Amino acid sequence: MFDKLRRFWNRDGTAGSGKPARTESKRTHNLFEAAAVYVAASAEDDRDTMDEATEWVSPEALSFGVSELACRAVIALARERDESPRDVARTLLGLPAA
Repeated sequence: MFDKLRRFWNRDGTAGSGKPARTESKRTHNLFEAAAVYVAASAEDDRDTMDEATEWVSPEALSFGVSELACRAVIALARERDESPRDVARTLLGLPAA
């Protein structure tokens, strides 16, 4: 699915129709960029930046991006610690071992 999206949006910023995908006056943001900015701002308790990131994409897209970021972070930590993703997630949330 993501390969199709990547092919649809060329590197030069044009959509499949050849028209510019974004305007010069306002930069567009993708859902993963919005999620990364939102989560980082949340960790730093930066409400202004969190509010800004919520305006970049729909709430549903932001929720999906945050969820995807959480999954990727847990998987990366699990690999780094040589533990299961379940154990890492429970540890991060302060839950007892299962």
